Amino acid sequence: MLFKGFIAPELATEYLAGAVLLGAAPCTAMVFVWSTLTNGDPAYTVVQVATNDLIILAAFVPIVKFLLGVSNVSVPWDTLFLSVVLFVVIPLIGGMATRTIVIGKKGKDYFENVFIHKFDSVTTIGLLLTLILIFAFQASAILENPLHIVLIAVPLVLQTFLIFTIAYTACRVLKLPYKIAAPAGMIGASNFFELAVAVAIALFGTSSPAALATTVGVLTEVPVMLFLVRIANRTKGWFPA
Repeated sequence: MLFKGFIAPELATEYLAGAVLLGAAPCTAMVFVWSTLTNGDPAYTVVQVATNDLIILAAFVPIVKFLLGVSNVSVPWDTLFLSVVLFVVIPLIGGMATRTIVIGKKGKDYFENVFIHKFDSVTTIGLLLTLILIFAFQASAILENPLHIVLIAVPLVLQTFLIFTIAYTACRVLKLPYKIAAPAGMIGASNFFELAVAVAIALFGTSSPAALATTVGVLTEVPVMLFLVRIANRTKGWFPA
């Protein structure tokens, strides 16, 4: 409502659709990056990711369908289900199989302290490649609509800080150790933007306002999350060891 005079109604509807897709997709893969940067507990992070995967499996499609329906945006069920299968189900099955095989052969200690860390650099490279591809598709739209980018970014940034503050403060009140509190705050604040972008492109097209809105989510989330990582690392002393 605050930005009503700056964005046409039809554009606002698709921007809202992109924001809904971002909000309905809790973070999974990227939380490993934030957890590593804050020296979070790897085992706890795995549990968080698995939990969010299950939430996406059970709730992403109905939540998106409901919220977009309220906004008078019609989306096909099959596209939503296919997106979840491709970006959540298949990686989840692969991860579970890998964990089971490695622990069975090498043990849990090897898996958590050696095997997972072998992919730290791969995760970073994968993130960079994902960002390059996303911005390659949306480069012209970003340059042509700088004001819209700012107006979309403002609520997304505020939301990220708010959720992190709530989760991080709750962990401090509960006297949880830092290695739990840091990734807990990060996973609460971040989104599964890869899924959101993919679904937006599948539903509305690569050059659509909805896809642009999810891209702005990527544009804002990475630097904001890195800033929150810095805050977490600086406030490590607030929590018990």
